[in-house]
Amino acid sequence: MADTADPARSPVSPSAVGAGRWILDPAGTTVRVRHRTFWGLVTVSGVFTGVSGEGEVPADGPARGSLTVDAASLDTRNAKRDDHLRSADFLDTDRHPEIVFVVSGAVPGEGAAVRVEGELTVLGNTRPLSFTARLTEATADAATLTAEVPIDRTDFGMTWNRLGMMPGAAAMTVTARFTRR
Repeated sequence: MADTADPARSPVSPSAVGAGRWILDPAGTTVRVRHRTFWGLVTVSGVFTGVSGEGEVPADGPARGSLTVDAASLDTRNAKRDDHLRSADFLDTDRHPEIVFVVSGAVPGEGAAVRVEGELTVLGNTRPLSFTARLTEATADAATLTAEVPIDRTDFGMTWNRLGMMPGAAAMTVTARFTRR
């Protein structure tokens, strides 16, 4: 896997990723969340362990696809906190078991940058989302994208914030590895 941060290695080229159908490799994929709590004094981190997805790279035009996260798979290494995060105060996993990001277009930019446009659905609320990802692996059979995306949970109806102790956006870090189908 090439790393564009290492000047001794050549940059990853999106041209190595050929047209075709791609499927998400759950073993090579991580979806992490970080949020500052207790008035910015503590950072809570977790990982969603249930992830699936697919994509298509056409011969011409932008790539498209989807990433689906099992909302109940969030693990912060604190069972009581995880239960609260799965409750109606936050992810309401009984009513909304999935978080879905549908990519309407992914277009290579400068170097290893990929401009991603799509819609994120959380708690049944869909909002447009765009960000720049970094291509960290690109071969004929595998491609890995990494991005850090700020998500304001209040945009999706998550308003629980006892005594104002959870201000601001959460940081989602996604490393998505796709293999040729």
